Formats: sequence, C-alpha cells, structure tokens
Amino acid sequence: MNLAKTVRMNQLFGFYQTLLTDKQQQMLQLYYEEDYSLAEIADYYSISRQAVHDNLKRAEKLLEEYESNLQLLERRHKRVKLLAQLLELTADQPNAQSLIQTILQMDE
Repeated sequence: MNLAKTVRMNQLFGFYQTLLTDKQQQMLQLYYEEDYSLAEIADYYSISRQAVHDNLKRAEKLLEEYESNLQLLERRHKRVKLLAQLLELTADQPNAQSLIQTILQMDE
C-alpha cells in the first residue's frame, strides 16, 4: 500500500467520515487505520474480496469528491504553512508565538 495515499485517505477520512455510510466508515477504518487486508475485511463481512475492493474504491472516490468541493484539507495545509511563516516573522515576540503555537495545536 502506498504510504502517501494512506496518509491522505486518513486525513480526508478525518474531515469527511460523517458524510459516509457506517459500512464505508468501518471498511475504511479497517483498511487504512487497522491495516486489514481485503481478504480479512471480506471474511469479517462475509463478502467477496471484490465487493470489499469496490466498496473501498467508492468510499475513496467520495472522500476525494468531498475534498474537491469543500477543500478542508487543502485549507488546513495552507493555514499551517501561513502559521509557520508567522512563527518566523514573530521570532522576537513570545506572546504572538504562543498564540500561533496554540492555533497550530488546534489543527493536530
């Protein structure tokens, strides 16, 4: 499994999981968070590996569509980048740095 894809799916899942069905949420959690194989998920649900694969691909596509429309992950990346720049600019201002660090921690 591609590590970059796994990280992205986990990030998207964090933002948009409540927009998915319970079964889609559970399958994505098993596959991306618990590192279950397609066969293990198929056994768990008593369905075929192909059905698991199809369900995962459908859920992944939905997550990407939600991101395309809402751009919550992209905005988060931009916000973190801008806050990092602010940290550099306020190096001599401890109060400002403290506030920026607090904001950064909210995104973790």
